[in-house]
Amino acid sequence: MIQQVSDFELELMKIIWKNNGTALYAEITEALDKKGLHATKNTIISLLSRLISKGYLTTNKIGRRNRYTALVSEGEYQEAQTAAFIDKIYEGNVSGLVSTLIQKNMFSPEEYEELLKHWEGGGKD
Repeated sequence: MIQQVSDFELELMKIIWKNNGTALYAEITEALDKKGLHATKNTIISLLSRLISKGYLTTNKIGRRNRYTALVSEGEYQEAQTAAFIDKIYEGNVSGLVSTLIQKNMFSPEEYEELLKHWEGGGKD
């Protein structure tokens, strides 16, 4: 089971995922700055260490620098979090989620068409 992460830990993971699943500390801090997210070096290192202990990342030294590599893909994370959300909020009833999305107009006609194509194709992308 994939452990829960904090919002800031998720931001770190998103940066690493967008960088083909691997990033140096300097690349991570640069991406955080571009997003307008600021934290101290100790905080970032602490959160990266936490992600390592949770099994999301591994690290290896390149000289004096650390390269962080994702052990969990973005798709795996999304799948686990979606399943947990459906279980928690809809007691495992996916149709309840879909009904809410439809009733509250939470997706566009284009997204609806995309879903129809997905279902008609047997769920294959």
